Amino acid sequence: MKHTSLTQYLVEQQRTGTAVSADLRLLIETVARACKAIGHAVGQGALGGVLGSLESENVQGEVQKKLDVISNEILLDANEWGGHLAAMASEEMETIHRIPNRYPKGEYLLLFDPLDGSSNIDVNVSIGTIFSVLQAPADASGRDIEESDFLQPGSRQVAAGYAVYGPQTMLVLTLGNGVVGFTLDRQTGAWCLTHENIRIPEQTKEFAINMSNMRHWEMPVRRYVHECLAGKEGPLEKDYNMRWIASMVADVHRIMSRGGIFMYPRDARPSGKAGKLRLMYEANPMSMLVEQAGGLAIDGEQRILDIQPAALHQRVGVILGSREEVERVQHYHQQQPAQAE
Repeated sequence: MKHTSLTQYLVEQQRTGTAVSADLRLLIETVARACKAIGHAVGQGALGGVLGSLESENVQGEVQKKLDVISNEILLDANEWGGHLAAMASEEMETIHRIPNRYPKGEYLLLFDPLDGSSNIDVNVSIGTIFSVLQAPADASGRDIEESDFLQPGSRQVAAGYAVYGPQTMLVLTLGNGVVGFTLDRQTGAWCLTHENIRIPEQTKEFAINMSNMRHWEMPVRRYVHECLAGKEGPLEKDYNMRWIASMVADVHRIMSRGGIFMYPRDARPSGKAGKLRLMYEANPMSMLVEQAGGLAIDGEQRILDIQPAALHQRVGVILGSREEVERVQHYHQQQPAQAE
């Protein structure tokens, strides 16, 4: 069976008059090639000497895995010379990476989490790469890009996607007109279109959350989870299953495939009051994908894509997935001021 390749898909999108410029097409193809290289490194595991941690921390204060650093370098090296980018930003780096003067500069900004789910690297569980593409401000031409140029709400993303390195290596992508999925043919090295018009079911019987943090959650999240656990006898009148992989890419990919709700909410701990996940590298691109697939993504009360970023490494609470379930949690948050303990 002949499949449409990633390049063919992007060219066809360009021809249909959607917002896919030649530079954006080249950028996405380059990111996809980098993801293939990362997937190969992940697949080597202990044979490639890439497992384990380094004696260093990233800007988030987290101990870096060897593969975190390798993946970050692969994305930087692949994207800095092509002429389609003005600058890049990574969860693993303190500040932005400007395109060196020896290379031509383009009109796009690339943000990425080079390897999401690092805690699962050494135990052979699915992990992935998340990326987001923004347009550089119009006044950025002829001057150095600044961190402030990246601080755009997620609604301004021109593309977003993730690669998941699991039993199959997949690339899930949105250009703002729906969500499609490509599977890597490991024999030919081609990304083949295998999932067209991905849609998230509006209802679900699955929820994903780290239950060990329940004592720290806000009351609306506790209420929703208690109602899930109550099953058919409870107010939601159905039995739920809980799923938690602790790799956002893997958890979101399951939701994109069969529905569900993923929650990494704010909590009462000093480290969790703003949320745990990064707005620019994780929440925004995943929220764009989820919304384009018919789902919903909120921080509790508000739509994540409407948040105006204040800092490059800003954290945020994340609740996303099947629309009706997310709307229920949002409603509970909106009710909460009148139900304060």
